[in-house]
Amino acid sequence: MASKLQIQGDESVVLRVTHSNMKSFSSDVRFSLSMTLEAVKDKLWKKCGTSVDSMRLQLYDDGRSKLCDLSDNMKPLGFYHPQDGFILHVIDLDPSSVTSGGWLEDTSLVEKYTISDEAFDKLDGTFRKFKDKIAHQNPSAHEKKISDDYMEDFCANIKIGDRCKVEPGEKRGVVKYVGRAENLPHGFWVGVQYDEPLGKNDGMVKGIRYFDCPPLHGAMVRPDKVEVGDFPEADPFEEDEI
Repeated sequence: MASKLQIQGDESVVLRVTHSNMKSFSSDVRFSLSMTLEAVKDKLWKKCGTSVDSMRLQLYDDGRSKLCDLSDNMKPLGFYHPQDGFILHVIDLDPSSVTSGGWLEDTSLVEKYTISDEAFDKLDGTFRKFKDKIAHQNPSAHEKKISDDYMEDFCANIKIGDRCKVEPGEKRGVVKYVGRAENLPHGFWVGVQYDEPLGKNDGMVKGIRYFDCPPLHGAMVRPDKVEVGDFPEADPFEEDEI
């Protein structure tokens, strides 16, 4: 009597849907208890890809114990007394179904489309052709490379042991290295030991040691940021006159 009242009231139930061919497929779906099993199958077809004619349904309780087969397409879902949290298991009977063989779960089974470089070059509207067009129109702006001698002229008056000031921030220190750095972008670099822990390393950069200094006192900077001169180390005890 209670189930008939539920059906007449068009109440609904949330069932966990699983699938015989897709082990990872699991979805919580709300169904009206007044829906016929044929309507339930049609709703499931749109979610899992198994056709209505190839679908068999089983009902399990929330402890995964099988309760019954849902075999009569004309009966309403409520006839089988499902409850929230029960499992509605879809069995796909079609051996040629799109869900068979794991195609919808294992992308490694899908044949990948490939194209040769020669065929790709014949296509119009590709990013490769767009990039080549930009490079042809403005070659200086496309993949501009830094030369090995980049900023070498800024190093003419910078020597190891010079006191210096580094911008930004007017950080003071001493020059510890001048030259190229094989694991940094091309061009010349200046290694500086700061007077205070304002740096990023101890003279080792990306596994290569360029100089020695206390931790967090070292930095590799471009020479245009370095000014050498009479920049004595600041006296931390120096006080302003009163």
